[in-house]
Amino acid sequence: MKKMKSSTQIIGLPIISIQNGSQVGKVNSLVINPEKGSVDFLVVEQEDWQISVKAIPFRKIVGIGEFAVTIEEEGAIIDLNVIPIANELVNKKIAIKNAKVMTRKGELLGEAIEFFIDEETGMILGLQLHVGDRETILPAKQVLTYGKDIIIVREEAPSSFADDVNELNQLEKSNEAAEKESQSSAMLAGEQPIVENDQKSNVVDDQEDYEIQMLKRKQIELLAGKKVKKDIMDRNGNVFIPAGTVLTAEDVMRAQEEGPGVIVELSMHVEEE
Repeated sequence: MKKMKSSTQIIGLPIISIQNGSQVGKVNSLVINPEKGSVDFLVVEQEDWQISVKAIPFRKIVGIGEFAVTIEEEGAIIDLNVIPIANELVNKKIAIKNAKVMTRKGELLGEAIEFFIDEETGMILGLQLHVGDRETILPAKQVLTYGKDIIIVREEAPSSFADDVNELNQLEKSNEAAEKESQSSAMLAGEQPIVENDQKSNVVDDQEDYEIQMLKRKQIELLAGKKVKKDIMDRNGNVFIPAGTVLTAEDVMRAQEEGPGVIVELSMHVEEE
């Protein structure tokens, strides 16, 4: 069973460094990646004298407990201004809370008032909606698009409404079992199993695609020619780009393909050539 936390349970928690056992900040807000449907960064509450925005990549979080968020060391906190992909996500200002929830055909269902994430991965598992005179839970698999003001969901979303957030795990297990059974039946019938495309790929408009491409180009411009200060690991823990490498455009593109976590790690550990 996946461990869940609501955004309200996370925001305001103290951030504790395991290395020295001290508080290094407090969670101010969550940065949502609308394409992945996940929380990618936790923004650290700023002091009055701070100019730049500081945040923790979700992959750097050791744990989210009832009383604190733990990280290995204070060095896990980064300056968002030097990480283009993180800064871009912040500027999108996707909050989920108070966004209108609408079906793909334009039927207004209600308003999102809370959301729940997987403590281990940061993936959004479900939303709490205010629909008419009641509150209900919607599994995140029914979401097509996370927008700044409007969340677009599937036509059949109302049939997936749940009364309790704890039902999300059971619904996910049921969906996985149904998908496996469907694929098995197709294989027995001699057909190729139909694999559903990413639920957001059909609704990301051309403008968003253009912005993503421009962001990737900017990353290449910023990083190409810089020297890597430490070994950069891939998602499996293997050395992906060795320390001392002077980055080429191809190196940066490989890091982009490996995933947001790798490109963020790379951006944090380069120096001018």
